[in-house]
Amino acid sequence: MSTIRVRRDFKGMEQRRCRAARLFATGKLSQAAIARALGVTRQSVSRWYHEWERGGALALRGAGRAGRRPRLDHEQLRRVERALRQGAPAHGFETDLWTLPRIAAVIESVTGVRYHPGHVWRILGALGWTLQRPSKRARERNEEAVQDWVAKRWPAVKKTPAGAGPGSSSRTKAGSRSSRRSGAPGRPGGKHRS
Repeated sequence: MSTIRVRRDFKGMEQRRCRAARLFATGKLSQAAIARALGVTRQSVSRWYHEWERGGALALRGAGRAGRRPRLDHEQLRRVERALRQGAPAHGFETDLWTLPRIAAVIESVTGVRYHPGHVWRILGALGWTLQRPSKRARERNEEAVQDWVAKRWPAVKKTPAGAGPGSSSRTKAGSRSSRRSGAPGRPGGKHRS
């Protein structure tokens, strides 16, 4: 079973801000030096410094999680993954191909939470699943006939450039296609004067 990724380390971020507050209080380091020491951007340290000036170390405490709470908790995600591993036929689909609408239907049946098929890929990403494309080969494919066509018919059909020598884009003058001359005597570079 795959592990579900944690998006942010809120505790670690709060500890970094508290360490920055202690460094601000000493007054020995510049904001740039504090940013290097903590492994953050100077903009973050500047923002923290202004918050620290207004409210002290308490102003740099974490405000809790960022963004909206996920609609599915860890246990629900595990149930969804177990259901997906059973395969599509186990959930009433004729083929063993998972599509986003099918996965949305399974999520709703397993958890009761309805997702638009266009947003299901986010859940799959959280589960560590990736896009897999089925190989597209006809069941009726005759491998021997294909090899015979490639060996005998394809060389006759394939177009080749006329002649083996250098080509020319000019109808009146033979030469290399990469020639930089315009064809006008005494004027290199193809520029004409008006």
